[in-house]
Amino acid sequence: MTTNSDAQRSQFLNDTVLSASPARLLTMLYDRLMLDLDRAERAQRAEDHTEAAAQLTHAQDIVSELMVTLDEDVWDGATALMALYGHILNELIQANVTHDADRTASVRATVDPLRMAWHEAAAELASAAPAPQAAPATTGTGLLGVG
Repeated sequence: MTTNSDAQRSQFLNDTVLSASPARLLTMLYDRLMLDLDRAERAQRAEDHTEAAAQLTHAQDIVSELMVTLDEDVWDGATALMALYGHILNELIQANVTHDADRTASVRATVDPLRMAWHEAAAELASAAPAPQAAPATTGTGLLGVG
């Protein structure tokens, strides 16, 4: 049964994702990936294979999304990052199949510095962005040539 507060929380999360910048979306994915890895490792150590599999599968989905959205033509380091994503994905699959909490912990240790680097890059990007300017006080077309 969905309560009103559950519906409100879901709407808030949906609105947050829809209004987030690309940099914010990327950091949100990395944050969720870390949460999935933490939960998976905890479940593996408790021998709760069903919960561990659910968390690892979600982590695999996130890494797959990171791979799909990585444009290797835009940045020289993207090819190396794609290879790292492929390695991480393989390790997540193996950790799931073998129920290996140490392997999951190793993936977490690989992902955490990436997460921190993306958070730093997003913060730098946000601080370097120019302040929004007010729309001109003219009638007719707006800033984008419409309106």
